[in-house]
Amino acid sequence: MAIRLATFSIAARDPVTEFLGTAVSTKVPAVGSLCPFIRHRVGAVCTQAWVNPSLGPRVLDRLERDQTATEALRSVMAGEIDCEIRQVGVVDASGRAAAFTGNATDAWAGHRTGANYSVQGNMLVGGATIDAMAKSFEGTVGLDLAERMMRVLEAGQAAGGDRRGRQSAALLVRGPEVYPLVDLRVDEHPDPVAELRRIFEVAKRELFPFISALPTKERPAGDFARVRAAMVPKS
Repeated sequence: MAIRLATFSIAARDPVTEFLGTAVSTKVPAVGSLCPFIRHRVGAVCTQAWVNPSLGPRVLDRLERDQTATEALRSVMAGEIDCEIRQVGVVDASGRAAAFTGNATDAWAGHRTGANYSVQGNMLVGGATIDAMAKSFEGTVGLDLAERMMRVLEAGQAAGGDRRGRQSAALLVRGPEVYPLVDLRVDEHPDPVAELRRIFEVAKRELFPFISALPTKERPAGDFARVRAAMVPKS
């Protein structure tokens, strides 16, 4: 049986770094385990409503075969059982975006796409949630991708969000390494977007500097000396 994720989310790409990301919030626990899917230099997908998590990898497989976001999403949804209760947002590695909102998804439901992003939601208070999310992303050019998507979630929540309430949220960014650059989740909280912001600010100080020093393909030894010097208190 499918789980109904009445959700608002964004799939996005940073045109400078080419990092890909997703951010999502809903009134169901642990949305980060079911909704977002990312492959570096391939694409990012959010799958929701009466969610079928297999849609994420299936869309990414087609993107990896050089289909555009529109082509990949159209191909997958054409063969999807119960497609009218699904909602999916996609951005590909070139920043082209596509979205699908089935006719039987719970109102208010809809989506908007633009260069490097797709925002979508269902069972929302109203369309103002999606409009605010799109406006936020378009108005924050120059900020890093994680910060932009965090602000998108905050804008969506401030504009109404999920009409059933609040419970979980997630923020995910991937680059070329096997580990994510950002992978933060709030799985059970009365104000998950605000709690995600709190955790995000902590991660900026205590986690992201460590991640920036991890071994990479170009720098196999990492850069722990720099981080150690910065983190060890001076006597």
